[in-house]
Amino acid sequence: MPHSVSGVEMRKRQAAHIEAPPQAPGQPRPNTCCLCWCGCCKCLWNEDRIERSERQTCTKMDSIEAAEEQRPSLEELLSWARSFEMMLRSLEGREIFRDFLRSEYSEDNLLFWLACEELKKETNPSAVDEKARIIYEDYVSILSPKEVSLDSRVREGINQSLTEPSNTMYEEAQLQIYTLMHRDSFPRFLNSSVYRDLLDSRRRTCLDT
Repeated sequence: MPHSVSGVEMRKRQAAHIEAPPQAPGQPRPNTCCLCWCGCCKCLWNEDRIERSERQTCTKMDSIEAAEEQRPSLEELLSWARSFEMMLRSLEGREIFRDFLRSEYSEDNLLFWLACEELKKETNPSAVDEKARIIYEDYVSILSPKEVSLDSRVREGINQSLTEPSNTMYEEAQLQIYTLMHRDSFPRFLNSSVYRDLLDSRRRTCLDT
């Protein structure tokens, strides 16, 4: 009976590769396939299944990374041109704008504005005192290497507020710096290669898709 002989020979060849423990009659073997009755780890079918799973995982990760690399989106970039405030609300917007300001040696204006935003959120009196002092030493004091451009009236008001610091003591100074960035730095940013190149790149991506 050719079929019986073939089955015996198959079992002999497979027994040379793996020693399987006895199993009760009728009990199914785990991970079996038509090519490997023992379900061993050397089964080519199992290896191919594992490889396909790994390829799918890598493909998903590549898609996630590609999506992250595409931020900010074209819509976000265009919205920044319409609204300085909208750009400042965007994490990516602030980072890209900061890179541009760094190239113009005016990064400290944005850092001062952000520090004031953080101070306004603070409610703990001791933390307010500390943060207000740090902002003064870093950006307002004439001895600070990162001194921002404030007029004498605003600077004098800050000096008086230092006796009793509050989380809103820099509001007028913050508005002055905001206005300076909006009217002076922001238009140059929109015409810079930093912004224009990024915008062109997103437009090409949209056309390709």
